[in-house]
Amino acid sequence: MDLTLAIFFLVYVAMGVGYLPGFRLHRTGAALVGAMLMIALGRISPPAAWGAIDYNVIGLLFGLMIVSSAFGIAGFYDWMARKVGAVKVGPKALLAIFIVVSGILSAVLTNDVVSAAMTAVLCQICLARRLNPVPFLLGFCFAANVGSAATLIGSPKSMIVAETLHVSFARFTAVTSPPSLLGLLLTWLVLVIIYRGKWGLPAASPKAAVDAAIAPAALDRAETIKAAIVVVAVIMAFVFTDWPRMLIALLGASFLLVSRRVDSDKVLGAVDGSLLVLLIGLFIVNAALGATGLPEKLVNWLSSAGLDLHDPVAVLVVMAVLCNIVGATPAVMLALPFLSGGERPEILGAAVALGASFSANALLFGSLAGIIVAEEGRRRGVSISFGEFTRAGALLAFLCLLLAAGWLHYLR
Repeated sequence: MDLTLAIFFLVYVAMGVGYLPGFRLHRTGAALVGAMLMIALGRISPPAAWGAIDYNVIGLLFGLMIVSSAFGIAGFYDWMARKVGAVKVGPKALLAIFIVVSGILSAVLTNDVVSAAMTAVLCQICLARRLNPVPFLLGFCFAANVGSAATLIGSPKSMIVAETLHVSFARFTAVTSPPSLLGLLLTWLVLVIIYRGKWGLPAASPKAAVDAAIAPAALDRAETIKAAIVVVAVIMAFVFTDWPRMLIALLGASFLLVSRRVDSDKVLGAVDGSLLVLLIGLFIVNAALGATGLPEKLVNWLSSAGLDLHDPVAVLVVMAVLCNIVGATPAVMLALPFLSGGERPEILGAAVALGASFSANALLFGSLAGIIVAEEGRRRGVSISFGEFTRAGALLAFLCLLLAAGWLHYLR
């Protein structure tokens, strides 16, 4: 057991820090190495390791990644970003548009893909309009995390929750969408208050950053329409049929990969394969720890201490804390095996998804969206420090979690 715990501990240190201290081994590599060590050292048998991988989650996520990537290859994200940036409104109204667009797209397409595809263009648009990019990029980032919790296809976290707890698309959305929508309003209010009087671009900003332009990608209308039809069909199948969601997502992905206009390698190249490998590794590492019996002992101890893991508010708080220690997706995978068996799984699932998504805004490295925003801004001379991100993000995360706690308490 000691060796299993040591490997598990080191893997989750890497999940929390972003890499294994002292080595150039980042999250995906750490999860993969941890899984291989568990198998090679006999901590889990090869058949058990294969059995631990939830192919429903992997297949669902892969299929939806293809769908999201198809929009990017068709130039839709770039076109949408420029349309938003061209609207002739004041800074507060423009911020509201950024937030609404980010929230909606992140609810129906994978939020990490949306953030990666649109952030650079939005940053360049703000600089060209002589606007301070920071509140707009933060609004886009925060809304991506908040909006992604509205549906089970908005983020890998929600997909894992829905598949593990067997929650339908309609029931999940009915519980998570109200606090997510109100969370978008809170996002706008928090940023308007914090950045009042700070909408203009500072005079000392580098001229090169302002003039930096990104060549616009041409919108392939035919491929965009094709992808939109597939998205609508996939969502309708999720809602109105009892087909396995993985098969629906893979069927939709198959239609998009078969094209006379777009090379399938381009679409596949836009898929985040590292995330899929990370999930596979964590499935195996977590299963090896589960085989020791330690997690059950820990749950029993927590129960005896008065923590009810079937209380959605308690689960929300646990997820908010855990996600800021080891990261959102690893925390979800770590906690879910102990949350099954409740009478209303959609409420427990909502507590996990809302806790993970809302708390992701508290810290700069709490989500991939936050990292993308910081890196894309840095490349264009826009500095978003850890302190500035947290000043707005921590307050927003607290208010959104408070909102979610009230909503979950009402539902139970």
